[in-house]
Parts: sequence; structure tokens; C-alpha cells
Amino acid sequence: MDQATLILIKPDGLKKSLTGNILTRLSETKLEIVAAKVARASEELAIEHYKHLKDKPFFEELIHYIKGELHDRRKVMALIYWGEGAIIKCRELAGATNPEEAEPTSIRGAYGRITTSGVYENVIHVSANDQDAEREIQLWFQPDEIIVDLYPTKIITEKTDKIRVWG
Repeated sequence: MDQATLILIKPDGLKKSLTGNILTRLSETKLEIVAAKVARASEELAIEHYKHLKDKPFFEELIHYIKGELHDRRKVMALIYWGEGAIIKCRELAGATNPEEAEPTSIRGAYGRITTSGVYENVIHVSANDQDAEREIQLWFQPDEIIVDLYPTKIITEKTDKIRVWG
């Protein structure tokens, strides 16, 4: 069954010029990229993206991290990979969330680190499951930015413009 996953190349990955290396590794999955953009993570987007971690002691630093405030790179590269087993394939290549526990041949094992303050600079985010993927994709992308129809949409009238939004 085809599925989609959100991939974020985080600010530390962009600062270290790892985009090409990471995309090359992800190409091993033989999945299709159906959306891609460079985006700035606003405070609201960052908090919503990581809301499941809001009770963790590292939450505030995580928000600063994804917003790029720790690396002077206030941007991420957001991609949607799509195809058979997208989540598991991408998560296996990404490796464990903790870079010190990730296989050395994984993306996080090769390029990640833990800061002295304990933040996992793991260079990449991959959705954990189908539900997270849908929620995250709808946070980061509008329907018309994706070249396949992943989820139901509806047409609304906004002022005088009709735009497509998530249904």
C-alpha cells in the first residue's frame, strides 16, 4: 500500500550542507518525492509539530532548534516521500532518534550529535506512523503543493479567491 511520510531536513542539516547527502541516502528507498519546499518554522508551527512532547523538559529548546535559532539557519527543507512502505523505509535510513544510539551507517548516526545541553541534533525528521504523517503533512503543506491527492480536500471561498484547503 502506498503511504506518505513527512521528511524535514532540520536547520543543522542545512547549516552543515548535508542536504545532498541526505537526499542521496533517501533515494535508496526508490520512493517518489511528491512535494518539496524550503520553509521557515514559525513558533506556532513548531509548537504544533512537537505538541506531543510539550511536557518534556527539553521542549523549549526543541522549539528553538526546529526554528533554526540554534544554528543561524531559520529554515528547514520539508519533503513528502510517497510509495510502498514509505514510513518504515525512511525511518530505517534515518536511524534512531538519539544519534548516539543510531547505526553509524544511518543518516542520524553519520551526521547527528547531542549538544552539551542535551538537544538531539539529529538532522532529519521522519513521521512515526500514518496518523502522524497525515497530521504533519497537513501542517507543513497545502493540498496544491502536493502532486498527488493524499487526503480529502474541499474548496472554500476566501474573500474572492477560491482555494483548496484540507477537508
